[in-house]
Amino acid sequence: MHLIAHVELRSPHNRWPAERRKDVQLSSLGDGALVNTLRVEPDLGSPARGGLPATTAHQRAGGWALRGHKTYTTGIPRLRWLLVWARTDEPGPRVGTFLVPAGIGGYRVERTWDHLGMRATRSDDVIFDDVRVPADHAVDVRPVGEQAGPHQGATSLWNPLLVSAIYDGVAHAARDWLVGYLNERTHANLGKPLASLPRFQSAVGQIEALLLTNRCLLAETARNADHGLPVTSRAGLVKHTVTNNAIRAVELGVSLVGNPGLSRANPIERHYRDVLCSRIHTPQDDTILTVSGTAALER
Repeated sequence: MHLIAHVELRSPHNRWPAERRKDVQLSSLGDGALVNTLRVEPDLGSPARGGLPATTAHQRAGGWALRGHKTYTTGIPRLRWLLVWARTDEPGPRVGTFLVPAGIGGYRVERTWDHLGMRATRSDDVIFDDVRVPADHAVDVRPVGEQAGPHQGATSLWNPLLVSAIYDGVAHAARDWLVGYLNERTHANLGKPLASLPRFQSAVGQIEALLLTNRCLLAETARNADHGLPVTSRAGLVKHTVTNNAIRAVELGVSLVGNPGLSRANPIERHYRDVLCSRIHTPQDDTILTVSGTAALER
């Protein structure tokens, strides 16, 4: 999420005031400082599905006051900047991003993150209660009809790729643990490690094929993007393929291990919970497949 925010900040289409953009870019590099966009709300669901935020910005002397409730604020303990998606309370409302520095008065963090997996992301709720920011911290606010849609531009490419790389990494960690386990585990009636059995060798080969496909897709797409080639339209399909391959790879590992694979004493249990979270990360499979299928039929 931090890197995706930086992708948008360096985009030629970014409309932020130059000084504010530079402040955020320079102060959220290194030192563990992060930046993230706060878009999701309890009643709105994923903004990628449409809808306007309930979080409101009220005009005050010299600036704005923000009120609202955001969920899934990934990395909140280390955020230096909160990019809050809100709408103004004007007769003709505008919608956009309000820049909130971490630690400013008027907001609180509620530790609500108790997810199946990815628990270390600390994607807690944030409650804004009259948070005051200067006027120039309304960095990209437009009339509703002109608002920048979620995940547009460079984000349409790098959001699926970066998310996919996270879950591919989870699957690789599961594979690494599995290989060690199978080489160390020796049943008394067998007298040699499980890794010596053809059934286990074949299954690990399936995992290797899935992960090789992932790495080739991610590397090629990222390389083409860096060279300016038009690959944005395929990024969703890359995410769909990579994340489903990652899930399948970890599932195969768990099935090979058996009951110990579901024990909290073994890392593969956590890897399995973590990799399943890829299914709910935007863009989701139904959207990816519908958009890709429609485009193919229209061609």
